[in-house]
Amino acid sequence: MWNETLGKIAVTGGTENEKTVFYTSLYRTYERMICISEDGKYFSAYDGKVHEDKGTAFYVDDWIWDTYRATHPLRLIIEAEMESDMINSFLRMADQMQPNWMPTFPEVNGDSRRMNCNHGVSTVLDAYNKGMRSFDLARAYQVCKAAITEKTLAPWSSKPAGVLDQFYKDHGYFPALAVGEKETVPEVHSWERRQPAAVTLGTVYDEWCLGNIAKTLGDKKDADYFLKRSLNYHTIFNTETRFFHPKDSFGNFIQPFDYRYSSGIGARDAYDENNGWVYRWDVPHNVGDLVNMMGGKMSFVEELERMYNTPLGKGRPDFHHQFGDHTGNVGQFSMGNEPAMHIPYLYNYAGQPWRTQKRVRNLLTQWFRNDLMGIPGDEDGGGLTSFVVFSMMGFYPVTPGLPMYVIGSPVFEKQTIKLSNGKTFEVVCRNYAPENKFIQSAKLNGKVWNKSWFSHEELMRGGTLEFVMGRHPNKAWASEDNAVPPSFEMK
Repeated sequence: MWNETLGKIAVTGGTENEKTVFYTSLYRTYERMICISEDGKYFSAYDGKVHEDKGTAFYVDDWIWDTYRATHPLRLIIEAEMESDMINSFLRMADQMQPNWMPTFPEVNGDSRRMNCNHGVSTVLDAYNKGMRSFDLARAYQVCKAAITEKTLAPWSSKPAGVLDQFYKDHGYFPALAVGEKETVPEVHSWERRQPAAVTLGTVYDEWCLGNIAKTLGDKKDADYFLKRSLNYHTIFNTETRFFHPKDSFGNFIQPFDYRYSSGIGARDAYDENNGWVYRWDVPHNVGDLVNMMGGKMSFVEELERMYNTPLGKGRPDFHHQFGDHTGNVGQFSMGNEPAMHIPYLYNYAGQPWRTQKRVRNLLTQWFRNDLMGIPGDEDGGGLTSFVVFSMMGFYPVTPGLPMYVIGSPVFEKQTIKLSNGKTFEVVCRNYAPENKFIQSAKLNGKVWNKSWFSHEELMRGGTLEFVMGRHPNKAWASEDNAVPPSFEMK
C-alpha cells in the first residue's frame, strides 16, 4: 500500500539522500488527517454519537493552521478523493457541533480551536477553484462565514464574538493592548494573548476566501463586502518602517517596538510563533499589492534579502527562549515554521525568479537532511514536509484559493506525478546536474514558457513541464512584468 501511495510521484536522478528526504516528507504528509470510519460507521466527538458514514469516510485530526498552506493543496493533486472526504468531514463536524461553525483545529476529541484564524475556508475555496464539486459549497460558505463572523477571533477561544470582534468589524484590525494596559476581555483565553497582527493578517485572507466563495455563489453583496475587507492589511501597515505593526484601540502603533523582540514570549503579544520579520510577508492573497507597498520591485527584493541577512541579535539560547518555534533560522527567516514557507517564492513577484531558485535549493540543502539534523521545526502533520515535497518538485502553491503554482527549482532530473484524474504530469530537467539549480529556459507541452507560474488547469491536463538548467542564473527568464504570478484574482 505504501509503495503504491508513495509511487504517485516517481523521481529519477538526484542523490539517495535527496530521494530519502523527498519520500520521507511525502510519507509524513499522510500522517493526518486520520480516517476513523469502521464498517461504514464512525463515532464523532463533535456530538458524542455514532453515525453512518454513508460511503464517505469520516476524517479527523487536522491542524488546519499548518496544513491549509500546502498539505491540502498537495492532496488536491494526487489524492482528490481523500481531500473530498476530508472537506465533507469538516462540514459534518460543523453540522454536529453547536454552534454550527467550521472547525478550526479539529482533533479526535473535538475542535480544540487552537492557534488563530479560521483557515478551513481556504481549503473550501482552493478545492472548489481547482475543480472539486463533491461538497455543498453553499453550506460550506454558511459555516465558514459563521466561524469568522460569529465566533471570536481571539486565539485558542471558542467563545462567541465580543468587544474585540466588534472593534475589528468597525476598524478593520484586531487591537493590541496599549503599553501598560491589562487584559480584561473575557474572549481572550486565560493564558493566551491577542496576537493582534497575526489575527488581522490571517483574517483578511480568510475574508478574501469568503468574498470569492460569495462571488461564485452569486451573492454580490457579501462578495463586495468581504473582498473590500480583505484589503484591511493596510490598517496595520506602518508606512515609515514598511512592517505590519500592532496598533492599539486608540489607533496608535505600539511604541517603542523592535520587530525582532518586542512581541513577548512566542511573539504572541503581536504575532504568533514568529516575529515581525516573518509576518511582514503574510499577505498571500495580494502579493502584488505588497510589492507596491514596499516601494516597488527593487525595494521588495532588497527587503527580502535584508531579512535573510539580519542576525538574531542575541545568542541562540536567549532567542529561542523567547521564540521556541522560530527555528531553522537564516537571519530572521524561519524555515521551521509554516508562516514562512511561501516567502522564498516571493522573488518571482518582483521579476527575479532566479533568487527564488537559489534560495529554495539552499534552504532544502541546509534544513531538510538525512542525518541527525532531520527537520528544522515542528512537522505539524504534513504542514512542514509538504513544503519539501512541492519545493523538490519545483513549484509551490503560494496562494491557496488561486488555482496556480509558483515555480521554484526542481531537485530531480525527472518527476512523474500520477494525477488524481488518471493523467500524468512530468517535470523534466535538461542539462541536469545537482549543482545546476538555475532555470535557463522552459517549455510547457512543447511551448516556450516564460512565466514564473502555471495554472492548476494546465497541471491537471497532464503533459510535460521541461526546464533547461544551468549552474549560473539566467536573470532574464520570467523577469518581465507579464511573467509574474497573479495576485488577488486570476485574469
